[in-house]
Amino acid sequence: MDVGEAISLLLVVFCSTLILLSAWSQIAQRRSLPPGPTPLPALGNLLDLKANDILKSFKKLRDQYGPVFTVHLGPRRVVVLYGYKAVKEALVDHAEEFSGRGHLATVDDFVHGLGIAFANGERWKQLRQFTLSTLRNFGMGKRPVEERIQEEAQYLLEEFRKTNGSLFDPTFFLSCTVSNVICAIVFGQRFDYKDKDFLSLLTKINDSFVRMSTTSGQLYEMFSSIMKHLPGPHQKLFQNLQDICDFVAERVKLNKASLDPENPRDYIDCFLIQMEKESKNPSSEFHLQTMIMSVLNLFVAGTETVSSTLRFGFLILMKYPEIQAKVVQEIDDVIGSNRQPKVEDRIRMPYTEAVIHEIQRFGDVLPMNLPHAMTRTIQFRGYTLPKGLNVIPLLTSVLKDPDCFCEPEKFNPGHFLDDQGLFKKNEAFMPFSTGKRICAGEGLARMELFLYLTSILQKFTLKSPMDPKDIELMPSVSGFANVPPTYQLCAIPR
Repeated sequence: MDVGEAISLLLVVFCSTLILLSAWSQIAQRRSLPPGPTPLPALGNLLDLKANDILKSFKKLRDQYGPVFTVHLGPRRVVVLYGYKAVKEALVDHAEEFSGRGHLATVDDFVHGLGIAFANGERWKQLRQFTLSTLRNFGMGKRPVEERIQEEAQYLLEEFRKTNGSLFDPTFFLSCTVSNVICAIVFGQRFDYKDKDFLSLLTKINDSFVRMSTTSGQLYEMFSSIMKHLPGPHQKLFQNLQDICDFVAERVKLNKASLDPENPRDYIDCFLIQMEKESKNPSSEFHLQTMIMSVLNLFVAGTETVSSTLRFGFLILMKYPEIQAKVVQEIDDVIGSNRQPKVEDRIRMPYTEAVIHEIQRFGDVLPMNLPHAMTRTIQFRGYTLPKGLNVIPLLTSVLKDPDCFCEPEKFNPGHFLDDQGLFKKNEAFMPFSTGKRICAGEGLARMELFLYLTSILQKFTLKSPMDPKDIELMPSVSGFANVPPTYQLCAIPR
C-alpha cells in the first residue's frame, strides 16, 4: 500500500468514525428525550404529520406516545406538551426553564430575534419590563384605556348603524376598531375606517395569519432552509411583513422629528426617550430596529387576536340565539339601554362573563401558541430536556382538555358557571398562554372583549341570513392560528 492509499484509507476510517459517533450521540440523546416517531433523514416526521391538519396529527401522536412527546419538524427536533397538566407543569411549575422563545420559521428570518415577542435572554427581560411599564403609564388596565375603548366602540356602533339592518361582512369593522385601540397607544392616534392605507395594512395582517396557518405555512416551518429560496405563497407572507414594518418605520421617523422628551405621546416616544437615555450603555437593548420590531409585535398581535375572537363570538351568538338573548337580558338588567358599558359591570354580569370566556376557549384563535425554548437543561417527567430545545405547549390541548371541560368540543357557557349561576374560574383557561411568556396585552384584550360585545348587543340584535342550525363554526384555516370563516350578518337596531 502506497502513501496515497494509506491516507485515503485513514480518511475513510476517520469520516466513518465521525458518522458513527454522530449517529450514536443522536441515538443516546433521543433515548433521554420524550418518546416519539422515528424521524427520517432530512424529512423528519413528515410522514407522521399532515401539514394541512397539524393539530389533528399532534392529537394522534399524543394518543400513541402520551402527553409529552418528541417530533421532528423536518430536521428540527421539538417537544410537544399536550393537555393542561403537562403545560401547567412546564410553564408554571418550571416557568424560568421554559421561558425562552423558540423558533417560528415563518417570521424568524424577518424579526431576527428582535421585539418583545421574539427576543430572548437579557434583551427580552429589558423589553418586557419596559413595555409593561410603558403600557401601564398609558393606562393599561386603568380608566384611560377603558375610555379609549368606549370611544372607539361608539365609532363602531355608528358604522353598524350605517348598514341600516342590511347584510355586511364584519371582518374589517372589527379589525379597524380593535386596531385603533392599540394604535392610540403605540402611534398616538386612531385611523378612519375608510383610510385606504390603514385598511391595506389590516388586510395584510389578516392575510399573514392565514398564510402562516395554511399547508404551505406549515411546510415552511419544517423546511424553511429550502423553501425560503423557492417561489410560492409563503413569499407573499414575507412581503406583507415587510410592508407592515415599513409603515411602522415611517411612523417612527415622524415621531422622532416631532419628539418632546418632556411630553411623550405614545409607546414610540417612550422608546425613543429610552434609547437616548441608554445611548452610552454598550449593553443596552434599546435600538431602532428593536423598537420597530417591538411596535410591530404590539400592532399585529393587538389587532388580529381580539378581532378574530370577536368574529368567532358574533358567529356563535347567531348560531345560538337563545344564548345571545340571555346576554342581552343581563345587559338590560345591569347596564340598561342608555349609559355605556363599563369594565366594572363585569362583576355583576356572570353569564356574559362566562359567554366571553367560552368564546375565547371555543374560538381558540392561537392553538399552537408561540414556541418556547429551554433556557437550561432540566429533568422533566423523567426525561432530559437540553438547553435550547424547542418546545410547543399546545394551547388548544389545554382549552379543549376533557379532564377540565365537560364538553370540550361544544360551545357551553356552563364551563364557567357554578350551580348558582355565578361565574367560576377554570385554571385550564389559557387563551393568553401562561407563565413568564404570558401575553403582555391580556388585560387590554379582556377589556376590549367585554366592552365591545356588550356595547354592540346593547344596541343591536345580530342575525344571520342562514338558519342558525346551518351556521358552521369550524375555522376556515387551522394551523398556527384558527381563522374564523368569512360570513355576513345583519345588525338589527333594538
